[in-house]
Amino acid sequence: MRFHVLTLFPQMILDGLNTSITGRAIQNGILSVDAVNIRDFAENKYMKVDDYPYGGGAGLVMQPGPVCSAYKSVTERIGKKPRVVYMTPQGYPFTQQMAQEFAQEEDLCILCGHYEGIDERALEKIVTDYVSIGDYVLTGGELPAMVVIDAVSRLVPGVLNNKESAETESFENGLLEYPQYTRPVEFEGMRVPDILLSGHHGNVDAWRLEKSVERTKKYRPDLYEAYVKEQESLQDKKKHKK
Repeated sequence: MRFHVLTLFPQMILDGLNTSITGRAIQNGILSVDAVNIRDFAENKYMKVDDYPYGGGAGLVMQPGPVCSAYKSVTERIGKKPRVVYMTPQGYPFTQQMAQEFAQEEDLCILCGHYEGIDERALEKIVTDYVSIGDYVLTGGELPAMVVIDAVSRLVPGVLNNKESAETESFENGLLEYPQYTRPVEFEGMRVPDILLSGHHGNVDAWRLEKSVERTKKYRPDLYEAYVKEQESLQDKKKHKK
């Protein structure tokens, strides 16, 4: 899978992704990350890509020309128009389901805003998806872009060593992940639950599901409510089949 990030800070993107799981996947040729410097497409000798907003107001707005030119350079290089995700607090909340959807793309372009945002005309021209990672404001879109890339990358075949690990993590079944334990068996008076030491896989799976449900109900009641409704719907379908 190929990621194309339109940004004013390409090195920030590259430094952030060239380590750990994503870094290994890039080295192995499973992923590629192309950080396109929007400033390279500035329309003046000062390499300035922003200006004051019409109508007044604080801050600066990124100009449409350099943004669209940076995007055009991507389309010309790959020979098609990729899906373009704009990272903005005004977007739809990023979810695991959205990550799964993005992971089906061969190419994904992510646009990072800065200052007071990007001229609306550029957004109308190239953006297909408006995505937010939370109800708060950051300095720019680079950190959110890396969050999206990390989450999507984990779902690309070959990125994780163990396919099952992606399927059993939090949110894959609509629940938060169950508690995890490793050696030693006892630590400062706290012992690993005996059921995990039993070797009985059926009992272990049942325990993990129970703990996932408990944890979700406690920390994410919204997810728990959706999970309960989904289970009720599945039960209704089973009854109708009978």
